[in-house]
Amino acid sequence: MSTSTTASSDRQTLQVSRHVRFIQELDTKKDDLFYWLSEHLRLNGVYWGLTALALLGQPDALDRSDVIDYILSCQHASGGFGGHLGHDAHLSCTLSAVQVLVMLDALDRVDCDKIAEYVARLQDPETGAFMGDHWGEIDTRFSFSAVACLSLMDRLSVVDVDKASEFVLACQNPDGGFGSIPGAESHAGQIFCCLGFLSIVDRLEYVDVDTLGWWLCERQLGNGGLNGRPEKKEDVCYSWWVLSSLSIIGKLDWIDRDKLVAFILRCQDDESGGFADREGHYPDVFHTLFGIAGLSLLGYDGLNKVDPVYCMPLECIKQLGLHK
Repeated sequence: MSTSTTASSDRQTLQVSRHVRFIQELDTKKDDLFYWLSEHLRLNGVYWGLTALALLGQPDALDRSDVIDYILSCQHASGGFGGHLGHDAHLSCTLSAVQVLVMLDALDRVDCDKIAEYVARLQDPETGAFMGDHWGEIDTRFSFSAVACLSLMDRLSVVDVDKASEFVLACQNPDGGFGSIPGAESHAGQIFCCLGFLSIVDRLEYVDVDTLGWWLCERQLGNGGLNGRPEKKEDVCYSWWVLSSLSIIGKLDWIDRDKLVAFILRCQDDESGGFADREGHYPDVFHTLFGIAGLSLLGYDGLNKVDPVYCMPLECIKQLGLHK
């Protein structure tokens, strides 16, 4: 069999051992410029990698003590977590830190009340929206990050959920989708954040699921991949943002499963492991998680199940009593 034929065959099945090795070796690539350009995403990367490993059935592939020590080193006196040592605290990094600690059964290593106070300080009391950090940017991503983080710690009562819900619902558009702020265009990533938020706070009844379901299923292109909004290219990460949204509203069967599975598998790197945004591009841990998580939602054989709201192993969320 020729090398090209072998490579093509490899991309038709999930290369578990190569993906595990790819994640394990991420912190050894210090001679790679991208390693330093992505420093602000280092903590998020730990969450992406650890979750991918858990879904692959390899949760112990990273050293538990090393991971916990690193996460704790990124915490600020405010209670929030930064993207790496010396980086400012941010809500998205704080959510990733809590997710990692929950998955490693190490939430007792932090003061959850202090983290909850940090999150609560980022809510605007007038609009109910959340800022990502003290610089004041408002976005529905941060609304999701806030309630997901607090619910994982059983601290949701520290924020005004009613006000927060009003802001998210104000971001709903006539096409059924949601934007980053009121009046912004619908985008699959924002839709996931808003549906995830509404699922956590039990307000999904305000969503027009049929209109939204059509908008989401129309994100599938002829090559099987999904895009984030009309007239854009396909990207593996939307295998998560679109699929999880369809799963939350009970419309997962509205896309062509087999074509999407084939597209995701074609985006594997058959040499180094990992997934890229699309076939032939450079792999990274972000797309690796969301490619694997997408396959998990599609019921791909051999993968652990993922929770569509928290993007964490389903069994972990069930143990916390949070699975809807």
